[in-house]
Amino acid sequence: MSPPRHQPTPLRCWAEIDLAALERNLRLIRASLPAHIRYVAVVKADAYGHGLHQTAARLMHAGADLFAVANVTEAAALRELGPGWPILILSPLLPAEDSYLAEYDLAATVSSVEEVARFEAAGQAAGRTIAVHMKIDTGMGRLGVWHADAPGLCAQILAAPHLKLAGVFTHFSSPDEDPAFTAGQRRLFLTALDRCAGVNPADIFVHADNSSGLESMPGSSPFNAVRVGLLQFGILPHPNSMLAQVHTEPVFSFHTRVGLVKNLPAGTGISYGRTHLLRRDSRVAILCAGYGDGLPRAASNRGQVLIRGQRCPVLGRVTMDQTVVDVTDVPGVICGDEAVLVGRQLENEISIAEFSRSADTIPWETLCSVTKRVPRVYRTALGI
Repeated sequence: MSPPRHQPTPLRCWAEIDLAALERNLRLIRASLPAHIRYVAVVKADAYGHGLHQTAARLMHAGADLFAVANVTEAAALRELGPGWPILILSPLLPAEDSYLAEYDLAATVSSVEEVARFEAAGQAAGRTIAVHMKIDTGMGRLGVWHADAPGLCAQILAAPHLKLAGVFTHFSSPDEDPAFTAGQRRLFLTALDRCAGVNPADIFVHADNSSGLESMPGSSPFNAVRVGLLQFGILPHPNSMLAQVHTEPVFSFHTRVGLVKNLPAGTGISYGRTHLLRRDSRVAILCAGYGDGLPRAASNRGQVLIRGQRCPVLGRVTMDQTVVDVTDVPGVICGDEAVLVGRQLENEISIAEFSRSADTIPWETLCSVTKRVPRVYRTALGI
């Protein structure tokens, strides 16, 4: 007899998002910063795979001051939550996207005189003022006006009647690897900002630091905002950060289930290419997750998962839909058991940093690689 149609199918692979932990993290971060520092919540790439709408709504409730996204599509999706919160687009706009700045009340990043002319025309056509943040290139070599040319670009923005300078910022290229270079970038930024006539830093967002660079942020003006991405999700990008003592909580965990358990004799080759040969008679579990879900192929023969609270090594290659793990030393494993890819189970934990290292990648990429076929399950209780 088939189940009633209204019943959802069981979860084979899913990610849990603890929104209560996210809110607690924001409050902890804010409490650790000087009182005048404003909170720029970076929620690009579907809030780093956590879900844009659910995540941003909770951050709004918790008191974020500004949201930063990558492009117009993300900004439009975020604006669906309602008016009132400033939204900054961090990436350059295509000319065909300019009109959306006024339509959705968005702030654009400006790096060139050409963009000033385009955005001024868009504001004039819409009959309203468009907010912009001028980005200064202090050595990242990506977006931004070169620091020596920043005063000239700033003057162009201030002279445009349909533009409003809402912020000035830069991006540190190596805050967790090269403190000396980062300090030099900061000096270049401050010098350029000081040369921008007619700008009162107290009236705009002045931001340079993100989750990785917070250990070098001075507590005095003109800096009055920080961009927080990974840290608000409970992941510390840099252990030497001044915020390492905040002890944020992981928001994301990654789960699947055992689909089959079987016994195999010593010498059996596992999965494509037979890249793992069993050295002993073994009991293996086949998990309902693979690289089609976000378990990286690079974790083949390297990664571990938690089943019944014990670590179980990945055997052979991770395939698109299935992964084989060794459960020989874990008594009682059966079909349907939960396997934790990232997160805690009983007394053991696999952090997202460990998971990423096993695949030669970084937490940012790991979070963004969990695919759309993996349902996000949201936990919403505050739990304070």
